Amino acid sequence: MKNILFCGNEYVFDGILTCALSIFKRSESKEPITFYVYTMDVSYLKPNYTPISDRLIKFLDTVVKEYNPENKVIKIDVTEHYKKEFGNSPNENCYCSPYTLLRLFADQIEGMPDKLLYLDVDIMFNRDIDLIYNIDIERYEYAAARDHYGKYLIQPNYINAGVLLFNLKRMKETGILAKARNLIRTKKLVFADQSALIRSTTKKKMLRQKFNDQKFLHKNTIIRHFSKRLFWLPYPHTDNIKQWHISKVHKIFKYYQFDDILYEYVYLKTKFDREIKEK
Repeated sequence: MKNILFCGNEYVFDGILTCALSIFKRSESKEPITFYVYTMDVSYLKPNYTPISDRLIKFLDTVVKEYNPENKVIKIDVTEHYKKEFGNSPNENCYCSPYTLLRLFADQIEGMPDKLLYLDVDIMFNRDIDLIYNIDIERYEYAAARDHYGKYLIQPNYINAGVLLFNLKRMKETGILAKARNLIRTKKLVFADQSALIRSTTKKKMLRQKFNDQKFLHKNTIIRHFSKRLFWLPYPHTDNIKQWHISKVHKIFKYYQFDDILYEYVYLKTKFDREIKEK
């Protein structure tokens, strides 16, 4: 059994669906996968900070079971964990969504597996998931690749926390997540959970950039991370193009390698929207 963790609100549907489809369509293994989705209701911060609905989870569960009846999607509401740990913390209104903080609760949720692949939702697999999931991390807390910009601007081994292969058993032993939560509660951090995780790390395994390629798509790229990036033309600017922005993926990135995945995504989303209207 492979285990994957996503975190987010009602608006991560497109990301989870496209990422899951990319795993199935780019991997040979038929081993069942459990997709955990941490979510919460913090609409007191913003009206759209609402938990992902049971309706969406049920639909996603139906989709993943088409590839293997043993696949499943499990929703875990961590609202109370968040309020207890991070309510009114200095990082509650950080640069990113508070939902990125939820992965820091992985050691507190009962029944979580010892090995867990955390993924941001703006992720697409270009090659087999086994290439990352089967990496030996027994002696490490987690494995991660370098941040494309951070490795130049901050320090050479500064990691990007959008793809994290957790050794949760080891993390519980070292208390890394508890340390990170304490930092979130007590200190204002530039990159919130990513900064807290890095500062709390005892031992991490560095992965090559191909395991979390945040800027380019090469033949050997295993995971393409559609994070915000800098463009120099026609003038210096940033853009936050996601994989479900299909026109921009074609026009700006010139990517057509994911079209089989995106074609099915459009079909399934249209089907879901139609089912909602009919009810």
